[in-house]
Amino acid sequence: MKGTNLGEFEEVVLLTIAALLSEAYSVAICDEIERVTERKVKLSVVHAVLNRLEKKGYVKSHLGEPTKARGGRRKRFFTISHAGKVALTKVKEQRDQLWSLVPEFNLKFL
Repeated sequence: MKGTNLGEFEEVVLLTIAALLSEAYSVAICDEIERVTERKVKLSVVHAVLNRLEKKGYVKSHLGEPTKARGGRRKRFFTISHAGKVALTKVKEQRDQLWSLVPEFNLKFL
């Protein structure tokens, strides 16, 4: 199905949402990706990916309560949908299958 494949960064964002559980909002997602990958991540790029994942049906979002710390603004929290879990599982299975095809002696040089 066109448009349903996960790109590399989409996969990273989905995995991060899964790891953060109920604390998955854009800034926390950015911070966790930067911590794990040791790469600078732009918030605008994460927002674009979150919007794309929501359009694909892989994530759902809801607004949290306004907080004084945020000047009365609300955070948008993200959770993985069933379709998102299926997509992540499929990608993992594909990667595992490809890794299983790599001859063992080549792994020493990777």
